[in-house]
Amino acid sequence: MNNKAIGIFDSGIGGLTVYNAIKQRMPREKLIYFGDTARLPYGTKSSETIIKYSMENAQFLLKKEVKIIIVACNSSSSYSLPFLQDKLSIPVVGVIEPGAEAAVKLSKKKIGVIGTTATIASKAYEKAILTKKPDAEVISKDCPLLVSLVEEGWINHEVTRLVIEEYLLPLKEKAIDILVLGCTHYPVLKDQISDVIGKEIRLIDSGETTSKKVYSVLKNRAWLSASDNRVEDEFYVSDFPERFKNVGEIFLKRKLEKVNIAEETS
Repeated sequence: MNNKAIGIFDSGIGGLTVYNAIKQRMPREKLIYFGDTARLPYGTKSSETIIKYSMENAQFLLKKEVKIIIVACNSSSSYSLPFLQDKLSIPVVGVIEPGAEAAVKLSKKKIGVIGTTATIASKAYEKAILTKKPDAEVISKDCPLLVSLVEEGWINHEVTRLVIEEYLLPLKEKAIDILVLGCTHYPVLKDQISDVIGKEIRLIDSGETTSKKVYSVLKNRAWLSASDNRVEDEFYVSDFPERFKNVGEIFLKRKLEKVNIAEETS
């Protein structure tokens, strides 16, 4: 299993923050990324639809013979993770549990969580946090417009700043000390978010926390890559490869040489 790839899927581009964190932590691993750009966003869809799409995405990665699958989408993690873990024979890691663990360890007062409408409605972070710390106070807020602004590449746009203020200033007023970025798009806006809510509020980046979890799973199974050779990662999308490439380069801060259109996932 050592030389097999790590599979990552997301509803679109946001999961590249998770890809980036995993690549930095495990540079010798080959990564295969699939973005379901034809069917995004997942955050406004029903739980049944999210589970269906997530299983189809996982099946695409299984055809690539990956050794582990990362559900780099908070909406998918909220609804489909137990289903995927039950149905698949390889490990499946989501982004919610690692983020919740980090929040519980660091918070002394109130934990803020922001995410898509589907993620917040699922109460997945709240449940994960309260399971670990029953007396924690969790304040959640859905911020659906941020995904579209990131996808547009409006990272430093004044409109983005105003939207962040509209969403997050009420959370700041409630005296949170931790803010969980419960959508994989949001870490791209970390500087802007921190500027609005203040440096004293610690941000939890799900990419960073998930990369630690993936490393631990692979190390415990002795599945870490033993190769010293440079590996070429693979990027697939279900539609709009050129758009993915252009915005993806903003996420990764480097060139993306090739983005492939995936064969049918359904």
